[in-house]
Amino acid sequence: MHSDIETEVRLAKEGNKEAFIRLIKQHEAQMFNMARSIVRRDEDCADAMQETVLKAYRALTNLNHHAYFKTWLFRILINECNMILRKQARIIMLAELPEVGVATAEYSDHLDLRQAIYRLEEVSRNIVILFYFQDLPMHQIAEMMDMSVGAVKTRLHRARHTLAEWLDDTEERKMNG
Repeated sequence: MHSDIETEVRLAKEGNKEAFIRLIKQHEAQMFNMARSIVRRDEDCADAMQETVLKAYRALTNLNHHAYFKTWLFRILINECNMILRKQARIIMLAELPEVGVATAEYSDHLDLRQAIYRLEEVSRNIVILFYFQDLPMHQIAEMMDMSVGAVKTRLHRARHTLAEWLDDTEERKMNG
């Protein structure tokens, strides 16, 4: 399988557009699932995928190890998804933010696991999504995130601990509220 991908990548780098299209088609469903698990909205998934394909096509000549095409492609996708999330965070209107006090407590009462995951900082959030929602093994996440396996394990452990604390606090407020 690796030799097939490597052959397709080599052909695509040589200007064979059909080879590039085949490479993208081969990963399209996984790309959509990954994008969906990060940005959630179908429109944002489509935007992230479109930008990813465009950037991958333009930068394909920079890919040195053909066997890492998938990792390289998914790294671009993750970066595009995170860029969309950052743009959305900047767009949030003050009126949409919960007021301090009662409204904040009400907002926290509705916190679920997915919302808690999206409160994590970007790297930890991506690791949690890749591990739990995409079922990727630690070594593949480490490759995609350009981190050591140990660093991925540490981030995942800290994220689980943080999520448990947030969810415990939410449950406590619900019981005492």
